[in-house]
Amino acid sequence: MDFFTHFGRYLLMIKGMFSRPENMRLYWKELMHQCNEIGIRSVGIVVIISVFLGAVTTVQTAYQLITPLIPKTVIAIIVRDNIILELAPTLICVVLAGVVGSRIASELGNMRISEQIDALEIMGINTKTYLILPKIVAALIVVPCLVVLAAVLGIWGGKMAGSLSGILPPEIYNDGLLEDFIPYNVIFALSKTYTYAFIISSIPAYYGYHVQGGSLEIGRASTKSVIVSCILILLADYALAALLL
Repeated sequence: MDFFTHFGRYLLMIKGMFSRPENMRLYWKELMHQCNEIGIRSVGIVVIISVFLGAVTTVQTAYQLITPLIPKTVIAIIVRDNIILELAPTLICVVLAGVVGSRIASELGNMRISEQIDALEIMGINTKTYLILPKIVAALIVVPCLVVLAAVLGIWGGKMAGSLSGILPPEIYNDGLLEDFIPYNVIFALSKTYTYAFIISSIPAYYGYHVQGGSLEIGRASTKSVIVSCILILLADYALAALLL
């Protein structure tokens, strides 16, 4: 019964977001603030993870393909497809679920505990529209940009690792990147990214918005939101792969 209770409250929260904004300029300012909080402040961790992810993938793929019968361009093909299809969208969004999701849940939870949300509602402001909708829209805007950046840096990191370690010359790596490229893979990766972006913004917002108690409950809600977001990302990953591939 707890599942249906949470699911129903979640749907009511999503429904309550869609109302006419009281002050469009104020909502636009909040949207830009959330784009900065979710996107710009996450660039550093995304860059570090992406570069080393591509480097490690290249080294391990070359380690497994030790036979001379397989051309070395296959290494670049495997690295490219793994990063675009799975590593960049899924792994980066799992990391963002921890970084961004915990911040969203903690922020809204603190506002609920300190009765700031109640004060906004007394002023006649739809708190779901003002506090939650900008976060979800900002995530849908900036998370795909972060994933595209992660894919580019991951492929570049694989190229640097192959060149510096002597595994794969840059010319052969570049040839492998262009070989048997399927543009649909990029569309599939972006479709997964938009789904993940909605999950890692709406789930923590739900747990933070409905928190009850004190600071201890805020921590529990933040932790639970990250766990649920990661589980839903993995379930969505399998469902989208089964439906779209």
